[in-house]
Amino acid sequence: MTASLLLIIAYSISPYSLLLQRRSSSSINPTIQQPVAGGGGEEEEVLSSEQYSCVSRQQLHIIRSSYSSSKPSPFLLSRLKEYEQRHKRCDPFSESFNRSSREQPEEKEDVELDCRYIVWTPVNGLGNRMLSISSSFLYALLTNRVLLVDFGPDMVDLFCEPFHNSTWFLPRDFTFKKLLRREEEEEEQKKEMPYVASLLQLFLSYDNDDYDKLFFKSETQPLLEKVPWLVLRSDQYFAPYLFLMPCFRAELDRMFPDDKETVFHHLGRYLFSPSNQVWGHITGFYDAYLAKADRRIGLQIRVFSLDKTPASLILSQVINCIQEESRIIILPNATTTTTTTASSSGRNRTTTTTTAILVASLFGQFYTELNKMYKEWNEKAGATVVGVYRTNHEEIQVLGSSSHNMKALVDIYLLSMCDVLVTSPRSTFGYVAHGLAGLTPWILQSQDIEDEEQRVKEPACRRGVSKEPCLQFHANYYDTNPDHREPGGPVPVIMDCEDFQYGLKLVNRRV
Repeated sequence: MTASLLLIIAYSISPYSLLLQRRSSSSINPTIQQPVAGGGGEEEEVLSSEQYSCVSRQQLHIIRSSYSSSKPSPFLLSRLKEYEQRHKRCDPFSESFNRSSREQPEEKEDVELDCRYIVWTPVNGLGNRMLSISSSFLYALLTNRVLLVDFGPDMVDLFCEPFHNSTWFLPRDFTFKKLLRREEEEEEQKKEMPYVASLLQLFLSYDNDDYDKLFFKSETQPLLEKVPWLVLRSDQYFAPYLFLMPCFRAELDRMFPDDKETVFHHLGRYLFSPSNQVWGHITGFYDAYLAKADRRIGLQIRVFSLDKTPASLILSQVINCIQEESRIIILPNATTTTTTTASSSGRNRTTTTTTAILVASLFGQFYTELNKMYKEWNEKAGATVVGVYRTNHEEIQVLGSSSHNMKALVDIYLLSMCDVLVTSPRSTFGYVAHGLAGLTPWILQSQDIEDEEQRVKEPACRRGVSKEPCLQFHANYYDTNPDHREPGGPVPVIMDCEDFQYGLKLVNRRV
């Protein structure tokens, strides 16, 4: 079994002691090189070296504080193994790739190519990208395609290669213009012979139109099977809608027979191993501030507009959520923060239960106010009962920035190592964090101002209904109402998102 398959199993087994993961932060960090089309040899050796030197792949399951009890099904593991073999056979180092992407196909070349591809291209922020990549990979599993990614400079150093001794990078000298020119030539010939497109561009973003949404009709899939190259532009987690499509339903039920809320959990952990550089930042912060706490609480605070929702209102909401609604934190006092136990000498010993709060937000005032508040409580308790920490605050989201994406990925993984998560509504950043953690989050209510008093809506937060991310914008080809279900109709594992009016998400049971 390959290293990638062993990794996904390792997430579900008991961890070793944290002492085993202590190491020097100056671990080897070879540059991830994008292949040249038709390459091989020396570059393939570099790729293999990167595979074996990916520290996070070996250590991530050790340092996590919350472990999923859900194990991938044997059928999913077998499909992943098949995929790895196909990816190796069809990756950019292969002859099959060269033949499929050749500008002028040979006259005797078979119409049926060995390999078919789906190429992911980036749009919007890192959370959207990770969600759409995982959905694209699920589609590749279902349709026997090979997933390649067209990472720009802002993403190329974020992750290790996911597939053993292979690459998922589209070659840097590969351009879609080659295939588009080939498409134009075939257009001229289509009157003389049956016409099958070589390349099709798919737009599955929030602003897609009715034509784009035809992708989600089962009747469209046999036509897409004949297209060797699909180029995808998406910022959505469209995996839930695949469960509604009759052509995929049986296969998905075998992949995820018991726990439909772990689709992103398993695929995300399988695909996304932080690069050594990113992993060094993650472990350095975790060891310094989070590792020694008895409880770790992650607060992910996304503000779409401070003009519509003042920071003071959001701060009051967060405090109400963690202290009153969810009672995640019991404020320090003599009975709730200490326990008395008998030591080996027979004397009573008092221990203090400590809580670490990680604040992930672009805006620094949330950390500042929470830190000030809990410092005062710590002084009353006479000990550091609650510590508040942050990694950075950049005030604005910077698209296309490698540095910004690296900081965002550090925050996502640190949040995924917490025991409890409070996330903002409609935030794909939060979706990825709780999905990787395998946690059902507490979700803050949307706090758009509706009156002049600027009161916090009650309840301040609600427990989510699922560990899965939300598909925010989707087609309407299949009925999702369980009361309307007919034989062969929609499966009862889809329901409306609790934080997005028109969204859908996977659940194990309807609530």
